[in-house]
Amino acid sequence: MSAKIIDGKALAARIKHELAEKVKAEGIKCTLAVVIVGDDPASRVYVNGKKSDCAEIGIESRELALPKETTQDELLKLINDLNHDDSVDGILVQLPLPKHINEEVIINNISPLKDVDAFHPTNVGKIMIGNYNFLPCTPAGVLDLIDETGTDLTGKHCVVVGRSNIVGKPQAMLLLHKNATVTICHSKTTNLKEVCRQADVLVVAVGRAEMIDAEYIKPGAVVIDVGMNRLEDGRLVGDVDFASANEVAGYITPVPGGVGPMTRATLMRNVIKAKNLN
Repeated sequence: MSAKIIDGKALAARIKHELAEKVKAEGIKCTLAVVIVGDDPASRVYVNGKKSDCAEIGIESRELALPKETTQDELLKLINDLNHDDSVDGILVQLPLPKHINEEVIINNISPLKDVDAFHPTNVGKIMIGNYNFLPCTPAGVLDLIDETGTDLTGKHCVVVGRSNIVGKPQAMLLLHKNATVTICHSKTTNLKEVCRQADVLVVAVGRAEMIDAEYIKPGAVVIDVGMNRLEDGRLVGDVDFASANEVAGYITPVPGGVGPMTRATLMRNVIKAKNLN
């Protein structure tokens, strides 16, 4: 029997509709500044998507497109100006940045109250202790997708495959805040397959195309695939081998159409929250 598909696209559309209704009903006026440096095609697609989401909800978006030759000091000056601009509620710097710019330095200079990606160390620390202003967009979207299955995480064994600062680590903390028992795995984990097979909920963010197949999955488990990989034949696939996993899991997210739309919907939610902080 095939798994039930968790439709992230439909859930994100519902969330954005609710946000649009809130913005309209409460007369909320907020602005997201999106900074893009260089001409990376994927970054351009992501920025255009975020601008489209803003327009759909009623949030003003302000794009600041800089040439790839922009120096780190020039970018830092822009960030500082945006930090002090009362008309800007949220700041998003599209990653990756050109190699001559230190991403950590840039992120650390965004005001934590305008850091709608929740990448600033202050916001990361707040997530650790559970007293946060913003939830990081992808991990928060994953929680919404799990909620959509009706799964109560209390006491459940959740396994996160991946330990990045953007997804793996904060994901583990958010699951822990939901009273789950959490195991974090990575490339050096011994007996990875056996560990994954213990998971009631398996969140995969390892960055390797179709690495996790049915042999890693406990029958009936909730499987959330955060990965997005472009194959040589042009197909977009996740970190989970969907065809085999679909025959074992109880619930599974597709790629595309799963976690990706939820990441963007959560960003919009954070921008509206930022309005009340600035």
